[in-house]
Amino acid sequence: MSVAGLSAGTAAPESVKARSKRATICYPFAGDSVGGSHFSLRGLLENLDPARYRVLLVPEIPNGKIAAHFSTFEQIADPGRSGEGFTPGEQFSVAKYLSTFAGLPQRVRFLREHDVDVVHTNDGRSHASWALAARLAGAQLVWHHRADPNAMGLRILAPLLASKVLTVSSFSLPKGRIWSAAHKAEVVFSPFDTSITADREQARQRILEFADLPKDALLLGIFGSFVPRKRPLLFVDLIAELRSRLDRPVYGLMFGEAKVPEMDRNLRAHIEQTGMGDWVRLMGFQTPGHEWIAGCDQLIVPAVGEPLGRTLVEAMLVGTPVVATRSGGNGEALAGGCGVLVEPESASSLAEGVAKVLADPAETARMLERAEKSARERFGKERHAASVMRVYDELRQG
Repeated sequence: MSVAGLSAGTAAPESVKARSKRATICYPFAGDSVGGSHFSLRGLLENLDPARYRVLLVPEIPNGKIAAHFSTFEQIADPGRSGEGFTPGEQFSVAKYLSTFAGLPQRVRFLREHDVDVVHTNDGRSHASWALAARLAGAQLVWHHRADPNAMGLRILAPLLASKVLTVSSFSLPKGRIWSAAHKAEVVFSPFDTSITADREQARQRILEFADLPKDALLLGIFGSFVPRKRPLLFVDLIAELRSRLDRPVYGLMFGEAKVPEMDRNLRAHIEQTGMGDWVRLMGFQTPGHEWIAGCDQLIVPAVGEPLGRTLVEAMLVGTPVVATRSGGNGEALAGGCGVLVEPESASSLAEGVAKVLADPAETARMLERAEKSARERFGKERHAASVMRVYDELRQG
């Protein structure tokens, strides 16, 4: 049942009898920008056992993008939303955190009225807005961490408020003496539809026609939101480096968009300054992403400190070679020789990785076979859901 857009309290709580058979899991959202965490969460929700769990989503923006993304699930608008929401890409300051206190009483009352057993937060702003409310309401808090292990909230708030911390990679696990109780945090890889396939030749042809490119072009793609961590400017430098090395025409295809105007300006200026205006194409946000990844000759991941990029796994599933920096969770995703890892912050190192893939087609084919097998074994939705349901049950049992 979907009730997206309703104000808090509009949807009548389930009967006590019905609720007694199921745990109510609340998933709040701050802001209104759809990203990787929302795709991961949808993969979880679609595989939870409806006989055991009631799913209750609480978007900050009642009729926004996030509400639409989860339109098939029960929703009630955030009762504690302030007039000013969070801006994607904006630094989350102490002042911003303190501003969430204005909605604290409403959120605590909401959680009690709906007899919520577990609050499952999935991004920094949702942690800040709902963590304290969850504990004051007597609910368990699952803090799903998808960012750097040095994040302020993970270091300061999570040890005090989280019942359980889930991270998307070993890289993201919290560090330090305050986390000596290791049982409180564990790695649960993000869920993927491991049944996806793609006709790579057809996908490539679509890109050639879409961008009006020559048939012999080498298509290198980068996917995602263009934020500093993903190093979009370094990707442009890579294309310039390869243009000087290869006799073949090389094109950099940037799928996604900059969430912050300053990054958009910097990216466009860098493309112009490097003379790559004809060779780097801003492709915009395209979906489904795996079909466009399949059309690229290689996926390039220059990101530094990325916990676990979704595009790496999608590339592994559809047979696109991956060249990624040896940083963050990239090595975990590509473990066992499932991609090419290079030194970070270096266009030359990335170029050498690209050349390595091109130089030995037989080894590349073996690498792709390993990658597909590994991705299907490690990143399935069912496996992810089973792990999270185990956590929910353990928390309810105390």
